[in-house]
Amino acid sequence: MPLKTIPPLSRRTLLRALGSGAVLGGLTGCGVPAAYVRPGDRAAVDLSAVDQRLNWANWPLYIDTDDERPARRPTLEAFERRTGISVEYVEEINDNDEFFGKISPALMNHQPTGRDLIVVSDWMSARFVRLGWVQEMDRARQPNVTRYLDPQLRSPVFDPGRTCTVPWQSGITGIAYNRRRTGREIRQVSDLWAGDLKGRVTLLSGLDEAFALLMQGNGVDITRWTDDDFHTVCDQVEKQVQAGQIRRFTGNDYIKDLSSGDVLACQAYSGDVIQLQADDPDIEFVVPEEGAELWAESLMIPNLARHKANAERLIDYYYDPEVAAELAAWVNYVCPVPAARDVLASARDEESAALAENPLIFPDKEMRSRLAIARDVSSEERVEFSKRWNQIAGL
Repeated sequence: MPLKTIPPLSRRTLLRALGSGAVLGGLTGCGVPAAYVRPGDRAAVDLSAVDQRLNWANWPLYIDTDDERPARRPTLEAFERRTGISVEYVEEINDNDEFFGKISPALMNHQPTGRDLIVVSDWMSARFVRLGWVQEMDRARQPNVTRYLDPQLRSPVFDPGRTCTVPWQSGITGIAYNRRRTGREIRQVSDLWAGDLKGRVTLLSGLDEAFALLMQGNGVDITRWTDDDFHTVCDQVEKQVQAGQIRRFTGNDYIKDLSSGDVLACQAYSGDVIQLQADDPDIEFVVPEEGAELWAESLMIPNLARHKANAERLIDYYYDPEVAAELAAWVNYVCPVPAARDVLASARDEESAALAENPLIFPDKEMRSRLAIARDVSSEERVEFSKRWNQIAGL
């Protein structure tokens, strides 16, 4: 059976890019020690053995669906049949900060959230990990994760060894542009400041989405960037705003600007561009010569979850290369299971097989050499940095 490709909408088109971190900034910026949960206080009695179910909170449009019956989710239903575990799948996450505000009162007060599994961006995952709000996973229950997780995603600074988080999907923040309209290639971050693009460039508005790529343009190692690196970027962007080079700062609405031609080049997410290219092959995505940020949105088991073992089993199921391939063919982000590439390459239909050769789903060695995972913004830095960035971006 052919794998379904190119969903009608990107999950990220629904994301409101709020980078302020206001909820956590107020929580940790004021030094509230009670928010931290010690390791011994994170687990509840696990009912998995006697209660075959779990509750999973995810983003909209972030899982495969049936072509003719969109309410059906083939890979998830196959898991339920295989294991007997019933999954309540809720598409309730539309924004990282908003969801954090929704469940943080329970977590900081040592109460269950009612969710066994959640998916948030890694910069938000870092906050949960620092606060001790998620549980360490039992890798003995996750042989697929141990074997197949992308080596480049295995040990982010905020969660060494990925003990508390497992990537759901990954992606790249790079540059998108319309080659027909620019009449030339864009290869470097500095190309965004070219005179012929004046007033037709956009940057991402969220602090966590924007800064890493711009630092890389300055030759910074984003795995260990400094305060000075951040303020240098702010000085540069402020100058470009004043010069009229930057049209505006965007969430995912850069998509319509790029499609219409109002914008010629912009910061963009790799998964979005794959879908834009289906309608306009002149749109290109580039990992600049100086590098680009590799990010992930990760699965986590929150404190006091009552079905931890069931959640660990579901996570491991999605790391089966066959299942990962089916999911990748739908969502079109960077697949965190490189072994899924061979599965797609052997698909009978040409469209699915072609995905195996797409470097925005399975980055090749050359592209990987230019990708890096940025260290996260600490809670102390966030208060100062968000204030400055938001003033520049007009948030």
